[in-house]
Amino acid sequence: MSDTLTSAEAVPDFELPNVAAGPDPFSLSAAAADPDTDAVVLLFQRDYHCGNCREQVRAIADRYDEFAALNATVVSVLPEPPDRARSWQESYDLPFALLADPGADVSDAYDQPVRFGILGSLHDLVGRMPVALVLDVRSGEPVVAYTYEGRMPADRPEVDDLLAEVRALSGD
Repeated sequence: MSDTLTSAEAVPDFELPNVAAGPDPFSLSAAAADPDTDAVVLLFQRDYHCGNCREQVRAIADRYDEFAALNATVVSVLPEPPDRARSWQESYDLPFALLADPGADVSDAYDQPVRFGILGSLHDLVGRMPVALVLDVRSGEPVVAYTYEGRMPADRPEVDDLLAEVRALSGD
């Protein structure tokens, strides 16, 4: 776990192409302004080829109705161009937003860690580590409620843990 982004810091707004469910482009500020959204769950992936990333989005998709019942919007951010992200969507038919971040600009703005120095920065699969955030957007302004920063490629929060964090926002 990490305190890379905390509730004391401004949460970077962004707008990225969305190749799955929801608006295209997807804007964090628009999601935060939606009165039917209480939380945004951001999943920062490593790479198009990452098997752990693919497993995570499938696991979230299998239980997406639970997130929706809690007024949570799930967003997966893939540091790839839209055509690569679109092939994930074609494979998995995700019921939530899958955003293409080809330059990894949003991933970098959210301090997604990169290991192995220059080598890691040249190839996302080698260096980029997974990050999950739960943002409280009930006020219309996103505030970090939870951050999980993976230390290894498979180090990710369980779906139950993400759901528990979303439930904690409403006091359930």
